[in-house]
Amino acid sequence: MTDIIGFIGLGTMGRPIALNLLKAGYALIVHDTDLAVVDVLVMRGAKAGNSYLDIARQCNIVITMLPEAHHVEQVVLGTQGLIHGIQEGMLLIDMSSIIPEISQKIQKVLLEKGADALDAPVSGGPAGAEKGTLSIMVGGNLEAYQKGLPVLEVLGGRILHMGGPGSGQLTKICNQILIGVHLQAVVEAFALAYKSGLDIRKVREAMMGGLANSRVLELHGQKIIDRTFEQPAFKLKLHLKDIKAALEAGRNAGVPLYATSLVAQQMEAAMELGYAELDHTTIMLIEEQLANLKQT
Repeated sequence: MTDIIGFIGLGTMGRPIALNLLKAGYALIVHDTDLAVVDVLVMRGAKAGNSYLDIARQCNIVITMLPEAHHVEQVVLGTQGLIHGIQEGMLLIDMSSIIPEISQKIQKVLLEKGADALDAPVSGGPAGAEKGTLSIMVGGNLEAYQKGLPVLEVLGGRILHMGGPGSGQLTKICNQILIGVHLQAVVEAFALAYKSGLDIRKVREAMMGGLANSRVLELHGQKIIDRTFEQPAFKLKLHLKDIKAALEAGRNAGVPLYATSLVAQQMEAAMELGYAELDHTTIMLIEEQLANLKQT
C-alpha cells in the first residue's frame, strides 16, 4: 500500500483502531503522550513519530483520536501542530468527538494549505474498535471521503457520509443524546424496580424480550448490575462533554432538548462527587442517592 498513515492518540479507542490498520498492512507512524503504548504499537510493526511535525512531513493520511476539542486544535493548529509540516494533498481524518465548529475551522485552514479533512467520529465502543465494526459518521467533501473510505472500511462495519464539514460531529451528537437519555431511562427503571422489591436482573431480562430492548439496556444494564463502574468503557467526563455539545447545538438550532438537559444534570451531579474518571453508568449512584437506595 502506498499510503503512509500517521496516528495520533492511542487511548482506549485509538490503540485497537491503530492495531487494525497494522493488521490490514498499512505503514503506520504513531504518536502519543503515553510512551508505553507507543512501544506496544512499535513492537507490532509501527514506527514512532517524534512529533506532530514529524508525522505531518512523512504521512499523506493522518488520523487523530483525541479526548476533547482543545486537544485536536493543539495537535493540528498549535505552534508545533501538523499544520506547520503539512504536505499538499494530505488528508486528516479526525475520529475524535468534538463540536462541529472546530471540525469546520480545521477543514478550512487545511484547505488553504492544499490539504483536506474529514470529521469521522465513531460509535461502538472499545469492542467495536477491536473488531473493526465501528459505526463511522463522516463529514467533509465527497472527494476527501472517497479518498479516506478504504482506510475507514478497515475500521468500521457501517460508514456513512453525512454531508459537509461538521456533519459527522453533529450526527455523533445525536447519537450521544440517544445513548444518554436511554441510559437515564435504564437507571430510573432499575431504581424503581429495586425499591419496589423486584429483582433488577429479572426486570432487565424481561425488558430485553420486548420493545424496550436495546444495546444500552443489554450492555450498560449489565454493567450497572455488575457494578463495574471503576472499569470504564466510556468515562463519565467524556459523555458529559458530548452532552454539553448537544445542548449547545440545540441552542444554536433553536431545538429544545429537555431530556438531554436532565441527563446533563445527572451527570454533573456525578462529576461533583468525583466520578469523572468512572464509567458513565455511574449516574446510577446518583439515582440511588435520590431514591434513598443503598445498593442494587
